[in-house]
Amino acid sequence: MEQPAPTPTRLPEVDLLRGLTMLLMVFVNDLWTLQGVPTWMLHVAPDADGMGLSDTVFPAFLFIVGLSLPLSIDARRAKGDDGTDLAWHVVSRALALIVMGLFLVNGENLNAAATGMPRHVWHLCCCTAFLLVWNSYPRLPDRKWVKRFRSAGIGLLVFLAWLYRGGPEGAIYVFKPHWWGILGLIGWAYLAGGLLTVAARGRWAVVTAGWTGFTAVSMLHHAHFIPRILYTIPEPVIGGTMTALVLGGVLTMHAFLTYRRRNGTRQMTLSFLSAAFLLYLMYVWTRPIWGLSKQHATPAWLFICSAITLTAFLLVHVISEVVKRPGWLSFALPAGKDTLLTYFMPHYAHALAWAAGITLPAWLLTGLPGLAKSALFALLCSWAAAGLARLGVKLKL
Repeated sequence: MEQPAPTPTRLPEVDLLRGLTMLLMVFVNDLWTLQGVPTWMLHVAPDADGMGLSDTVFPAFLFIVGLSLPLSIDARRAKGDDGTDLAWHVVSRALALIVMGLFLVNGENLNAAATGMPRHVWHLCCCTAFLLVWNSYPRLPDRKWVKRFRSAGIGLLVFLAWLYRGGPEGAIYVFKPHWWGILGLIGWAYLAGGLLTVAARGRWAVVTAGWTGFTAVSMLHHAHFIPRILYTIPEPVIGGTMTALVLGGVLTMHAFLTYRRRNGTRQMTLSFLSAAFLLYLMYVWTRPIWGLSKQHATPAWLFICSAITLTAFLLVHVISEVVKRPGWLSFALPAGKDTLLTYFMPHYAHALAWAAGITLPAWLLTGLPGLAKSALFALLCSWAAAGLARLGVKLKL
C-alpha cells in the first residue's frame, strides 16, 4: 500500500509570499520618510471607511502565520512532540512576540530626556536584546556561552524597562502596555490560532468551526453583543478578526496539502478562487453594516484581506510550482527565511544613520525617487538580515 507523502517542513510558496509581505511591510513603514506619496499607498484615517495598500500588509502577515502553523506543528509532531510539547511551543513563541511588541511600542512614546536616551538608541538596544535572548546560536557549540548571552539579553530588557520613561513633560509614566504593537498583536492571534490548531490535530471540522466561531465573534464584537467583562481578554482574541485571519491561513494550508497529495492543482485553483469570491461577497455584505477599517479590525477588513492574501498565495504557487519560475520572485526569499530579523533591520539602519548624521537630499525623499529609495531600503534590509543569518544570527521563533 502506498504511504501518503509526509508533510513538508517548508514550502517555497509560503517562504516567497512571506518574503514579499515582509518586504512590503518594510516598504510601507518607510513611507513616513517621504513626501508626495500617493494616497492609495498610505493608511487611511483611523475612523475612515476605506483601506490603503498599507492597510493590507498586517492582515496578510497574520494569514501567512496561519499558513505556516500546520507545517511547523506537523514537523514537530513527526519528531515526537506530544500535545503538551506543542502547546508549550506555541505559548513560548507567542510570549516572545508579545514581549517584543511591548518594548517596541513603548519606544513610540519614549520621552528621550526623561529616559536618558533617544528613541533610535532605545530601539537599537531593544532589538539587540531580542537577538541575544532568542538567537539559536547555531555556530556556538558551547552552551554555557549561549546561556550567558541570553542572560545578558534578559538583563538588558529588565534594565531598559526600569529606565524607561514615556509621555510628555508633566505627565511622565513608566514602562507599561499601551497597545500591543504589531508583533504583540501577531503574538496574541498566533496564541489563540496555534492552540486551536494543536487541539485540532489536522481535523478540518475543528479548524473550520474555529474560523467560523472567531468570525462570528468579530461580528458580535462590532454589534456590541460581547459582554463587557470579557474585554479583559486581549483584543486580538476577543475581537475575533485577527485570530480569524490566522485560522483562515490554517484552513488554506490544510486544503493546499490535501490537493497537493492528490495532484489536484486544477481543483485547488477553482476551490481557492471560489473561496476568494465568497469572501469578497461577505465583504460586500458586511461593509455597509460596520464599515471597512484596519484600525477597528472590522469584519469587512477580515474578509477582503483574506480574499486578497488567498489569491496572492495561489498566484505565488502558480509562478513557483506550476509555471516553474520561482526565480521571478527569488529577490523576496531572504526576507521569507529571515523574516523577523528583516523586520528589525530598519531600527538598526535608522540608529546608525542618526549616529552618523546621515541625511538624504530632498529629491530622494519625494515622488518616484522617494518610492524607489524605500523599495531599495526594504531590499537592503532583507540582504542585511540574510548576511547576519550566514554569520550565525538565527532567531529561534
